[in-house]
Amino acid sequence: MARTTTVSDSIVVAADPTTIYDQVSDPAQMGRWSPENRGATVPDEVRVGTVFDGHNKRGRFHWTTRCTVTAAERGTRFAFRVHAIGLRTPRLPGRVATWEYRFESVDGGTRVTETWTDDRRWPDFVAAAFDKAATRGSLFADFQRRNIRTTLTTLKSVLEDGRAS
Repeated sequence: MARTTTVSDSIVVAADPTTIYDQVSDPAQMGRWSPENRGATVPDEVRVGTVFDGHNKRGRFHWTTRCTVTAAERGTRFAFRVHAIGLRTPRLPGRVATWEYRFESVDGGTRVTETWTDDRRWPDFVAAAFDKAATRGSLFADFQRRNIRTTLTTLKSVLEDGRAS
């Protein structure tokens, strides 16, 4: 059976799409709601083509990713591609993942949809072995499904509690 390479989930947040977009499209703030991301070093204004380094932590393991913004449609869609990884500096290039956030006006606020796509082009058995070692037993699709749910739930809480800056 082929591995799952795309995972997505949604939540309705009681805020307008532009307000939510302005928070989510600033990678430096992602650590406020993500269980794994600790923010980012962003050199300038975020727009399509902006390259930034994401800082991540899982347990005692820390790493940095190099990312490029691929979509920046204010109030509608924000996406970036992860294309290098390393401990302190992302030195190892390669397809890693794509993250996308969509914002849709609905009754009661905005439906925020977060999607993770595994961009690795590894054989399934190699990916499965790596995933289970890196996550302590899960495939990345299952692991990211839980992370996305946590991220969306925390984002909703932060924005609805008025703690958005």
